[in-house]
Amino acid sequence: MKIVRLSTYHAAPRWLFLKVETDEGITGWGEPVIEGRAQTVEAAVHELSDYLIGQDPSRINDLWQTLYRGGFYRGGAVLMSAIAGIDQALWDIKGKALGVPVYELLGGKVRDRMKTYRWVGGDRPADIIAQIHELKALGFDTFKFNGTEELRLIDNAAAIDAAVAKVAEIRGAFANDVSFGIDFHGRVSVPMARVLLRELEPYRPLFVEEPVLPEQSEYYRRLADSTSIPLAAGERMYSRFEFKQVLADGGLSILQPDLSHAGGITECFKIAAMAEAYDVGFAPHCPLGPVALAACLQVDFVAHNAVLQEQSIGIHYNNGADLLDYVLNKEDFRCDNGDIAALPKPGLGVEMDEQRLLEASRHPPAWRNPLWRHADGSIAEW
Repeated sequence: MKIVRLSTYHAAPRWLFLKVETDEGITGWGEPVIEGRAQTVEAAVHELSDYLIGQDPSRINDLWQTLYRGGFYRGGAVLMSAIAGIDQALWDIKGKALGVPVYELLGGKVRDRMKTYRWVGGDRPADIIAQIHELKALGFDTFKFNGTEELRLIDNAAAIDAAVAKVAEIRGAFANDVSFGIDFHGRVSVPMARVLLRELEPYRPLFVEEPVLPEQSEYYRRLADSTSIPLAAGERMYSRFEFKQVLADGGLSILQPDLSHAGGITECFKIAAMAEAYDVGFAPHCPLGPVALAACLQVDFVAHNAVLQEQSIGIHYNNGADLLDYVLNKEDFRCDNGDIAALPKPGLGVEMDEQRLLEASRHPPAWRNPLWRHADGSIAEW
């Protein structure tokens, strides 16, 4: 079998899909994208296609190493996201060729169901309690929401009180009937993270995500030593080499690599194993589309330390399309009490509605993340 063609499709809300075709008629799907930089990653995918056309798609490990090491400059968000989508598609092809789900090729399942959580609120959260009530009625009991809006390097007590009051209200409304993670989203500086973590402790969040920016990862250990709240991070880290020092330093309880950013299944399977060696949980970041989620689930079902799976149904970014709008086998992604069963179909387990995807790709939105500014006019972290 040889690879003959790579095709990319932009689609609402902010997704990029990749189809890899072979001379035997077996196709694989991937989702190589950076939110807000889809065209940049698309260009990288097509540049990397020179290493792929005419090659045997079953040699995933060799192709991955070629894509990663074939250029003098490597790593980073763009190249690793391009490699990630290609890697997903290669695993999809291999599973389909052999007639088994990818998790069987990775050694078989360690669990029968994977717990997922739902986003509530938006960038500037409102009506979170009402949303949790609605989702609880559907069987979900685990959620995540943004912890703050803009926060200055050193901010005042009113800003801290506003963030804490929101969490207190949720815990007061639901007691221990729900669990929730709080995403600091890199909006919080090291000095303010210390304050917020201390103030949030009584409300016992499941975790705090990206307590500080990954550029400040040397503070993960110091922040962890100052709080009982588990800390999670990793969505903006792109290879096992970046996670190596973070794991050695300690501080994180949960790693959150993104399978559409951190080298795909091949790399994140290794990252999960590294985390397990440090007794650290694995919870892939996934606010993206169905191929990305399917890839995450394939690793979740073989990683003993997988604890939670993010999924984007109804997330506030999904304007113009939702998670399963381009999927034919929607029933396979059904959530029962918040859990998804192992996807039964071969490969990644997702059947794409290519006709609908073609139509969507004719007029895709050019999504960009918001640009926020502080009151003094300086740029703020989003």
